[in-house]
Amino acid sequence: QVQLVESGGGLVQAGGSLRLSCAASGAIFSISTMDWYRQAPGKQRDLVATITVGGSTNYADSVKGRFTISRDNAANTVYLQMNSLKPEDTAVYYCHSPFLPRVWGQGTQVTVSS
Repeated sequence: QVQLVESGGGLVQAGGSLRLSCAASGAIFSISTMDWYRQAPGKQRDLVATITVGGSTNYADSVKGRFTISRDNAANTVYLQMNSLKPEDTAVYYCHSPFLPRVWGQGTQVTVSS
C-alpha cells in the first residue's frame, strides 16, 4: 500500500541546482532509513545518498560536497538538494526505503546540459 512519488527533476545547465522531493503515502519515515538512487541510460541503479531516522547522512563519493539529503518525517518526505550539477549527474533519480525493498516510485528525470 506504500507508494513513493519523486518530483522536482528537470533540465538544468552545468553548475546549476535542483531540489528533488520524494513523498510517501505511508508513515514509514519514522522507522526507516531513506535513500536516493540514480540510474543513467545503460547503467545500473546506484546509491547516491542515505539518511537514517536520526539524521545521519552518507553520500557517494561522486556527489559528496555537492548534494545534501534531508528528511521531514512528519511530512513523510525526503529531499535531495543538488548543487554544482555536472553532466555526469544526468539520470533518473529514485527514492527508496530498505524497510520496503520492493517498493520503487516512478523516478524523476534530471538532465544536466554541458
